[in-house]
Amino acid sequence: MKLCIAEKPSVARDIAKVLGATMPKQGYMEGNGYCVTWTFGHLCTLKEPHDYGPQYKSWNLFLLPIIPANFGIKLIPNKGVENQFKVIERLVEECDEVINCGDAGQEGELIQRWVLQKAKCNKPVQRLWISSLTEEAIKEGFENLKPAEDYKNLYLAGNARAIGDWLLGINATRLFTKKFGGNKAVLSIGRVQTPTLAMLVQRQKEIDAFNTEEYWELKTKYRDVIFNAAIDRLKTLDRAEKGLEYLKLNSFEIVSFEIKEGKEKNLRLFDLTGLQVEANKKYGYSAESTLNYIQSLYEKKHVTYPRVDTTYLSESLYPKIEGILRKMHFYQDLISPLLEAPIPKSKAVFDDAKVTDHHAIIPTEVPPSQNLSREEKLVYDLIAKRFISVFYPECKISNTLVEGKVGTIPFKTSGRQVLEPGWRAVYAKEPKEESTDKEKEKEEEQTIPEFTVGETGPHDPMIHQGKTTPPKPYTEATLLRAMETAGKQVEDEELRELLKNNGIGRPSTRANIIETLFKRKYIEKKRKNLIATQTGIQLIDTIEDELLKSPELTGEWESKLRKIESGEYEANQFKEELIQMVTELTKKVVDGKGKVITLYEEKEEVIEKKKREPAVKKELQSWEETKCPKCKEHHLIKGKAAVGCSDFKNCGFKITFDIFGKKLSDKQLLDLVLKGKTSKLKGFSTHTESLTEGVLALGEDFQVQLS
Repeated sequence: MKLCIAEKPSVARDIAKVLGATMPKQGYMEGNGYCVTWTFGHLCTLKEPHDYGPQYKSWNLFLLPIIPANFGIKLIPNKGVENQFKVIERLVEECDEVINCGDAGQEGELIQRWVLQKAKCNKPVQRLWISSLTEEAIKEGFENLKPAEDYKNLYLAGNARAIGDWLLGINATRLFTKKFGGNKAVLSIGRVQTPTLAMLVQRQKEIDAFNTEEYWELKTKYRDVIFNAAIDRLKTLDRAEKGLEYLKLNSFEIVSFEIKEGKEKNLRLFDLTGLQVEANKKYGYSAESTLNYIQSLYEKKHVTYPRVDTTYLSESLYPKIEGILRKMHFYQDLISPLLEAPIPKSKAVFDDAKVTDHHAIIPTEVPPSQNLSREEKLVYDLIAKRFISVFYPECKISNTLVEGKVGTIPFKTSGRQVLEPGWRAVYAKEPKEESTDKEKEKEEEQTIPEFTVGETGPHDPMIHQGKTTPPKPYTEATLLRAMETAGKQVEDEELRELLKNNGIGRPSTRANIIETLFKRKYIEKKRKNLIATQTGIQLIDTIEDELLKSPELTGEWESKLRKIESGEYEANQFKEELIQMVTELTKKVVDGKGKVITLYEEKEEVIEKKKREPAVKKELQSWEETKCPKCKEHHLIKGKAAVGCSDFKNCGFKITFDIFGKKLSDKQLLDLVLKGKTSKLKGFSTHTESLTEGVLALGEDFQVQLS
């Protein structure tokens, strides 16, 4: 018997259907010589400090740093997880061969290897590696199974990342909390979280320290075209008025007139960060929301694997492109011009050297149905249009540059005209994005007539008054780009591609990092802008060690993790470097001066307590930030009569408010979801065995039981 282990039940069902394993059993599917089972994302995690010794249960400054001789793993303490693991453990024992069908990425590899390690698997293991969940892709994947050995370095990199995050997160968080937290709250430090916060704090300080200054510029209108004086901005109105008087005394003369034809390159296909940036700019979606929408589209088979950091396709995909385009019925008016000739095979789209584990995100040959949410439709539309647009010709433009002078003062203007829209035709019907510099845009759009060098004539000079503006606050879109390039401001696509290896975090984890900063109250959102709170600023000011907060240094660690993945760097060496860093950091902080950080939320809590007593209610976690205990993937949503998984159709998890005749409070429901059981309750009236009190608990099948 061959055992297939998928990362979640819905994916296992898709695989089982293709393999003909259609007989449902407790925790798996069986048939045709296969058993197909699943995890719920992570079933195992690294052991916690107290698992290595009871002395680590309490946070003691003088027991730091905590460095286990060997890092162990354990099951996540949850009844459902424990039961599912027992199923996997038994099947591993009974099977002849294991096929790892985990998510085809670093995290997916880690999840599966830890489970197989915990189950003491000694059977031969093969790897299913697919880029979409369509029937065709699954069949193709099973025809081309890879030896597990091929992905050993991927696992080693994932394991090194987890150990690195544990070493730094556990030790630095305890260290700073005990030294500077004043026993009031946890000060959370993380390998990626802290340098990300440092970037936001740095920007906040630049904005706060900025002094707005007024300036004046000379402009003139000649033959209905606005020209700008090509001199430094004037600091006083007096100088500007003197300049204006001088301009009125002299004629305008054309010095040069040049028209250059150029091309605007097509936009790149989306990687995950690019998609999150676009969805934030266009629709205001958070990085985490976009990740959830695209993950759902992937599981519904409409798009390829989303957690990718490349904008290229492998050359082997080229023959499939026309078939995918033909299936995208909703976009036929945009696609039909492409199908009149062979699809172009450009190096800007197809390049094996730029594709690692996966290719860029594109639609599959399974077109979406009407039952997508509005958000999923909009995200799919972004991917579909970007995919179509890369096969269009480049946009042809003409740039006109005119230089003139009035007396000795030089002037210039430029204009831009689209000659052939090319790929821009795909976006022709979309509303134009609002420009932040309307004045500049207006001047760029002006129609410039034919000028002759040497011509002169009257003109209409004027003074333009302006103010210097502070740096812009980060939005999620600009923060994601900054994380991708370790804080460097990069507009050029090709240069950004080169910097990706030294970015901080991975495409799949950046959204979670931003959400963690919100949860910890280190940042807040004002409209689209991300603002560092007082607590966040104080925390960064307290950290003197540059290693902890420098995006460049964190980017270097990220680069080493990628080298582990490609077999160019030893995982143990990475671990030793972090152990040394944590040891030195601990000594420096313990020996240094102490101070207490004032917490951002303290004032609010005091006011709350004065108003009315049970302020604890404020602390309740919201359903939207609570993960479904069954699928471990989607968040919960609250309806009129029940709380359920936001992916209820596939997952099926639901708890009604009224259980055995008793209406549960939000606190009791949260206990049931987060802890797997409630405290002892009374007042049940409709239990089949006439029980009136007891503890509610989630059973193996995630149904509620009273005992």
